[in-house]
Amino acid sequence: MSVARGDSPAVITGARLSGAERTDPFLDEPVDVHLADGFVVDIAPAGALPRRGAVLDAGGAWLIPGLWDHHVHVVQWALAAQREPLGGAASAAQAAAIIGAAAPLPDGRRVGTGFRDALWGDTPTLDLLDAATGDVPTYLINADVHSVWLNTAALRREGFEPDGFGILREDPAFEISRRLNAVPSEIADPLVEKMARDAATRGVVGLVDLDMAWNEEAWARRMSHGFDALRVEFGIYPEYLDRAIAEGLQTGDAARGAASDLARVGPLKVITDGSLGTRTAATSHAYPGDPHNHGMLTVDTATLVDLMTRATGVGIASAIHAIGDVANSAALDAFAATGAWGTIEHAQLVAHADIPRFARLGVGASVQPEHAIDDRDLTDSIWADQTAQPYPLRSLADSGANLLFGSDAPVSPLDPWSAMAAAVYRTRDGREPWQATQSVPADIALGASTHGGSASPARIEPGARADLVLCAHDPLTATDAQLRGMTVAATLLGGRLTHLA
Repeated sequence: MSVARGDSPAVITGARLSGAERTDPFLDEPVDVHLADGFVVDIAPAGALPRRGAVLDAGGAWLIPGLWDHHVHVVQWALAAQREPLGGAASAAQAAAIIGAAAPLPDGRRVGTGFRDALWGDTPTLDLLDAATGDVPTYLINADVHSVWLNTAALRREGFEPDGFGILREDPAFEISRRLNAVPSEIADPLVEKMARDAATRGVVGLVDLDMAWNEEAWARRMSHGFDALRVEFGIYPEYLDRAIAEGLQTGDAARGAASDLARVGPLKVITDGSLGTRTAATSHAYPGDPHNHGMLTVDTATLVDLMTRATGVGIASAIHAIGDVANSAALDAFAATGAWGTIEHAQLVAHADIPRFARLGVGASVQPEHAIDDRDLTDSIWADQTAQPYPLRSLADSGANLLFGSDAPVSPLDPWSAMAAAVYRTRDGREPWQATQSVPADIALGASTHGGSASPARIEPGARADLVLCAHDPLTATDAQLRGMTVAATLLGGRLTHLA
């Protein structure tokens, strides 16, 4: 019996198993994996057991556990499909010219995304952007989302007085992103659906949604309209914590009013410092040419401890954004003081003495390996004087920390294969590996790309949930090029095909 997307095959035939921490005896011999009610019920040598019901013929492809992205801004990533890409702009003048030539969106605004100004030779100014964009409100969002460059028309539309530069950073920039992302659901939801289908073609079965909004209602609405492509755990920002507590939300609960249990409550998300690209990440040493700039802590210690204490007391995990070494130290201190559980998001620059504290405190390191490759030149210049370890993946893994990989989409594309390639090979586009001593073994990278992370990787075994992926190469032996170009033949979510090539 042939199968199609949406079907639930009873058996996957002729697959070869791969994954972290395997305990099965099959090595790379073909096996049949028997499924029922969304779970794996048996694994046997190919043809050893009767094949009843619908069959998915793997044809010798590699079967691995379903992949997760542990850090996505879902609506912002989905809307990126409508926005002008600026990642290729080598200067402020070029970025202004690109966005000036872009067609306005239906609401009359131009929006671009992905510029990286830290290594530009010229300075973004209001006059430069106004000359290229005229009276059309125009918004350029930094790749790291921590700053936004607006023209005069956009500043006035958003209630800001022009200051000669048009650059908003941190909280004002986040507020602009919130406003830009607040599009009607009839526009956003189809784009989110497409994003999810695209993710399924890359073997993704779940993600952590950290949109800056009250996310439960949005996911309940999407589920009621038939969304069924991914599992989702959604974050809660500090401004919504009182509401979450009053309404009894707990991490792991299914979203109320949803048509399925695919959407669940995730962690409290707190942003405690800035970013590398915007030169606002809180660091122990100053930024080059600016001796008074050590970045910024955007949440003071007392407030962070209070937020995490309140969340922990009602059963909500914590996900604390910390990029600079000072911010990571403060976040770890807060975990220690509160007994909270959860993750530090990003952990891009970590003091050597703090690295083992992740494991000791049981704090997961939710990291984005592609950022290390995107930022290698920035790191080597802007953080050249820092004494802490940048992007310490191997050091964290060796200390026993649980690594959880993500993309931070739209900062990097939602693609777990690229994350694995960056973590294992520490390079892209043929360049020499960057800080190769921080590369991790392939089994750790694959485990970090599953729901439980590297310390508790998903496994294919009887009784396990049938979140599965058939792919062209064994991720444990694949080259950099094979990982980045990985062909996914099928993705199953609870035994149901969400993608079939």
